[in-house]
Amino acid sequence: MKKLKLFVLAAVSLLGVSGAANAETAMLASDDFVGISFWLVSMACLAATVFFFIERSSVPAGWRVSITVAGIVTGIAFIHYIYMREVWVMTGDLPTVYRYIDWLITVPLLMLEFYFVLLAVNKANSGIFWRLLIGAVVMLVGRYLGEAGYISPMLGFVVGMAGWIYILYEVFSGDAGKAAAKSGNKAFVKAFGAMRMIVTVGWAIYPLGYVFGYLTGGVDANSLNVIYNAADFLNKIAFGLIIWVAAMQSPGRAR
Repeated sequence: MKKLKLFVLAAVSLLGVSGAANAETAMLASDDFVGISFWLVSMACLAATVFFFIERSSVPAGWRVSITVAGIVTGIAFIHYIYMREVWVMTGDLPTVYRYIDWLITVPLLMLEFYFVLLAVNKANSGIFWRLLIGAVVMLVGRYLGEAGYISPMLGFVVGMAGWIYILYEVFSGDAGKAAAKSGNKAFVKAFGAMRMIVTVGWAIYPLGYVFGYLTGGVDANSLNVIYNAADFLNKIAFGLIIWVAAMQSPGRAR
């Protein structure tokens, strides 16, 4: 609890310092819906982080790593969104690198949540850990290289899609999917299925944004930022909440 209080104090201080440093140079306009979306997601991530760390002691011991990782993911996202919203308000633009600094840390952690929740019900092996991690890195690095112009956008898209499809195979038909089906824990199986749906449907937003934002056009930068912010809200916070619900329904939790 002491560490949680220190985190909240640090977060509040970060908000205060960031706002004071830029108060004279930029203000959030009431019709700046992109900037407003950055504010909403940053505050939601802060609230989710506090919630996950408070609830960590209420779940069975085997689930605590998963809840901790969920809090780390939203905590990292909160800090990045603080900076991204300031860059947006000050410049009206957000370079690609800011998104990927966040995603290159949080997305692999989210992928490893599949391994951690399997570990909570004693159905995991180290191969699942490494395959999910490698798939996430390939997906992100491919897309970043394409968006940043280091390789052709189409090649970046193909590499990124290959990484995503590999992840989907692992959680549906690979060792991770098979282990989940054999777990015998109804709450876990339901949560695992919901996590897979987020990775399938929620994550589809990112390659679609890549296609319409960088390959074919049709979506302007403002709309793309709002879409990405909404996707991060779902894919980071809801993902963690699904794990928390499964943990709370598992036997052995603290009362």
